[in-house]
Amino acid sequence: MALSRVCWARAALWGSAVPPGLYVVRRLQFVRSGLTWGAPRYLFPRQLLIQHFWTPKQQIDFLDIYHALRKQSHPEILCYLEKVVPLISDAGLQWHMTELCTKMQRGTHPAVHDILALRECFANHPLGIDQLRALQMKALCRAMLLTPYLPSVLLRHRLKTHTTVIHQLDKALAKLGVGQLTAQEVKSACYLRGLNSTHIAEERCRTWLGEWLQISCSLKETELSLLLHNVVLLSINYVGSRR
Repeated sequence: MALSRVCWARAALWGSAVPPGLYVVRRLQFVRSGLTWGAPRYLFPRQLLIQHFWTPKQQIDFLDIYHALRKQSHPEILCYLEKVVPLISDAGLQWHMTELCTKMQRGTHPAVHDILALRECFANHPLGIDQLRALQMKALCRAMLLTPYLPSVLLRHRLKTHTTVIHQLDKALAKLGVGQLTAQEVKSACYLRGLNSTHIAEERCRTWLGEWLQISCSLKETELSLLLHNVVLLSINYVGSRR
C-alpha cells in the first residue's frame, strides 16, 4: 500500500508539468498574440518533443516561457478577488480578503494562516467553483496551463478535475514527506503547482512545497476553489519567483 502510494506520487512528479495537449494550444496562442520566439529550430523542440527530451538549457528556457504565459493571468485573478469583496456577507471575511489583496499588491508573500482564514469564501458564493464566472475560469485555466478556449461548462469540469487530482496527490506527498523527494522531484512538484522553481534554490522550493501541502491538506473537497486560487496566491510574491 505504501509502495503504491510512493510510486503514484513519484510518477505524477516526473510527468510533464505541462499537460500533454498543451503544445498545439500554446503554438496557436503565440500566433494569435503575434509573439515570436526565434528561429523554427528553437521553437520546434518545445512543440514536438516531450519534456524528457529537452536539453538542460531547453528545460530552463521553455519552462520560463510557459511560466511567463501563466503569469499574464495573475493580475486578472487578483482583480477578481478584489471585486468580490462587497459580495462576501461576513464582515470579518471581507476584512481578511481586503488585507490579503493589499498584501499581494505590496509584494508580500502571504502566510499560510492568511490564506486559510478565507477558506469559507471559496466554499460557496462568491468564489466556490460552481459560482465562478466564465472570465474568472478562463484566467484560472491560463494560470494552471490549461486551455481556456472551451465552453464554460467544460472549463468548470476541467478545473474541478485538475484541482481534485492535485489535492489527492498532495495528500500522498504529505504522507510520503517532502524530505523523501529528490531535488528534481521537488522542483517539478512546485512548478506543477504554480511556482517557477527553475530559478529558486532547492531548500526554498522545499519550504514552499511544505506551505502548499499545509494549505492543501487542510481543505475539504468543497473548498478546493481556494486550492485553485492558491496557484497564484502562494507563488506570485515568493522570493526568487518574480521573473
